[in-house]
Amino acid sequence: MKVNCNSLIGVRLMFPVCGTVFSHAFDSYLCKSLKLITIKYPLTTRALHLNDTLEEISVQEHPTDSIGVFRKWGCSDSDISKIFLRRPGLRNANPHNLQFKLNILHNLGLSSSDLVKIINCRPQFLNRRINLFVDERREYLEALFGSKETLLKAIIRNPSLLTYDLHSRIKPIISLYEEMGISKKDLTSMLISRPTLIPRSSLNEEKLEYIRKTGVSANSRMYKYVVALIAISRLETIREKVGNFQKFGILEGEVLSLFGRSPVVLSLSVDKVQRNMTFVIGTLKLPASVVLDFPFLLLYNRDTTLKPRFLVAEKIQDMGLSPQIKGPSMLRALRMEEKRFLSTFVNCHSEYVAKVLMDYYRNVQGIKRLAEGSKKNLHRGFPF
Repeated sequence: MKVNCNSLIGVRLMFPVCGTVFSHAFDSYLCKSLKLITIKYPLTTRALHLNDTLEEISVQEHPTDSIGVFRKWGCSDSDISKIFLRRPGLRNANPHNLQFKLNILHNLGLSSSDLVKIINCRPQFLNRRINLFVDERREYLEALFGSKETLLKAIIRNPSLLTYDLHSRIKPIISLYEEMGISKKDLTSMLISRPTLIPRSSLNEEKLEYIRKTGVSANSRMYKYVVALIAISRLETIREKVGNFQKFGILEGEVLSLFGRSPVVLSLSVDKVQRNMTFVIGTLKLPASVVLDFPFLLLYNRDTTLKPRFLVAEKIQDMGLSPQIKGPSMLRALRMEEKRFLSTFVNCHSEYVAKVLMDYYRNVQGIKRLAEGSKKNLHRGFPF
């Protein structure tokens, strides 16, 4: 028998709105008959009027705005607030297009919390065309990353994997690294750790020559990092960083060999290298070539680690305490972890002396460089 929806609503209006067992049971039957998805406000909590429409009684099966679409997809009010705060334009998004894109993300296994992270990272993500080659892209990326879980981790880390052109950008870059001898396992880990690998990677003869001059073999565990850092770096940047070391009397071959042993040095800014090299030569009174054997002198922060420990070493010497930090022990002390350094050279003394040294150490750690507070960051694009 076909149920007349208007008749059902009319019968319901004949009964007072109260919390009776009958009214609750009838409300449930009415909702099922009308095939409502959910009821935002139970019928027993508000008075019904003859001019109430079906849309006023419940949430529609097909939302007419973006808020309804997000709620239907599973986003909480807090999630929606965070999304709109990061991308206000989504308030006026076409609900049909938005629903279609969210369905794609749902099929990939992404949740509402994942969507918040993605929008926070890429505010314009849902304005991009993520519907191109959906099935082909998913199959290719799942095969590349080895599992759906790893793929989801990569997408959250770099949502642009769903917007990059599959045939003109993603596949050629993957092939480029595979031709360089990078295994799929190493490549996937780098794609997660370095999201800019795909849009910024390029190799030419000059870059390949730099890779060869590092002296790193394809079997070395540093090889993948050397290749990736040189591939995503601009040639002008590489030349500038090599030339910066040459100003201190280090030969190009020695610089590239250092990059091969400690690739992260290539990611350091020119200013940081200059500050640390000046400290090594001017304060520690060591030759510039010492950084070739002790790269940590370039990596550690000069103002919060290297210089404060050097000043503590001088303080210990002035106070006539033991053990003192001199000669080879200076490099060992500078390289130690914070906890070990304090236990070896500070807390080993009496309580009063240890407090004096600790207060002095914390004080010199808090001293900033001249005009550091008013320094302006000059962004010139990707730091490498």
